[in-house]
Amino acid sequence: MHLIKKTVAAILFGCISVSVLASPTNPESGKEYIVLTQPQQTDAVGKVEVTEFFYYSCPHCNTLDPYITEWVKKQGNAISFKRVHVDFGQGQQPLQRMYYTLEALGKLDELHARIFQAIHKERQFLRTDQDMLNFVVKNGVDKMKYLETSKSFTIESKIRRAAAMQASYKIEFVPAVFVDGRYMTAPSQLQQAMPGTTEVEGSQNMLPVLDALVLKVQKERGFKK
Repeated sequence: MHLIKKTVAAILFGCISVSVLASPTNPESGKEYIVLTQPQQTDAVGKVEVTEFFYYSCPHCNTLDPYITEWVKKQGNAISFKRVHVDFGQGQQPLQRMYYTLEALGKLDELHARIFQAIHKERQFLRTDQDMLNFVVKNGVDKMKYLETSKSFTIESKIRRAAAMQASYKIEFVPAVFVDGRYMTAPSQLQQAMPGTTEVEGSQNMLPVLDALVLKVQKERGFKK
């Protein structure tokens, strides 16, 4: 028991000692971000690809969303940003299908933040495909177009692609943000590096880390800023 206590204390002390030097504006591998042992292929050409893995009913993703959305806007054409809605087999699949259906219909930008608001602020129950249908129709989406699209081969392909990416990136938690398929950071990563910070602060502190990683990739690949 004493050995266990000493070990736990040593681990905690080690985390605290490292965090004292943590800096979101000058991030280091193993602290504010990690380097993937198996880099993933990206689709962007001439730009830095930034990928966020998330799901709508995740409260941590809800906290991050307004911050990363604003960050993406500020990047302009410097990056290619995409989201991947994951499914951990815990009831996220209907939400995942809704996400990719709205994306295909060109309604995602309009309703993305609204979905987070409905789930986390208004406490609406969005759990089944029927719940999703009722919600999107109430928010101005054509019922027949939604039903037809949600059951299409295109959406099935998008869902399979999301599952493949979730597996290849070895996603164990969300939100998680990847830069150039090689570097991963997350609000939880920043909270671990800087103990005592809140979840909101973790989200805010992640943004300068993303700035630094994007700049790093631009230099490595010779992209224009």
